[in-house]
Amino acid sequence: MDTKRLRKFITAGLMAALTCFATYIITVPSPTGYIHPGDSFVILSGIILGPVYGPLSAGIVSIVADLLAGYPQFAIATFIIKALAALLASLIYRYIKKAIISVILAGIFAAIPVTLGYFTVEYFMYGLGGALSGIPLNLVQNVFGIVLSSLLYPLLYRIPQIKEMMKE
Repeated sequence: MDTKRLRKFITAGLMAALTCFATYIITVPSPTGYIHPGDSFVILSGIILGPVYGPLSAGIVSIVADLLAGYPQFAIATFIIKALAALLASLIYRYIKKAIISVILAGIFAAIPVTLGYFTVEYFMYGLGGALSGIPLNLVQNVFGIVLSSLLYPLLYRIPQIKEMMKE
């Protein structure tokens, strides 16, 4: 295995650990589940790791967080939703290439599958009222994820190995 690929695997593991920590440990209970700052690391996973490793890292570890938090009913949907969010973040960031503006727009586009995905899942689980009640909470989580990823991005970009991965 070459050094570049090994570095990407190690970074994927680190991003997975940070995503799990921010998703599982730092939580605020809500009527339909919980809100957390983990989406910032979902966004950053897509940006740093690219359109393959980013979605896999973000999606797989989000399943683990749901299982640990006692929400197994969301696990499969969470994998799909968070993987799509990281994929969109990666693609938008790589398409725009304007530093912090790219991060903000990547976060906004990543928020779409999160909000619509959980609305759809909660509609089938809780009905229209339950699904609608989750929208404001998902929007708060999305905004917090965008803000936190925008604050962390300049710090991460200063690390030469991370900067190199962001340009791939």
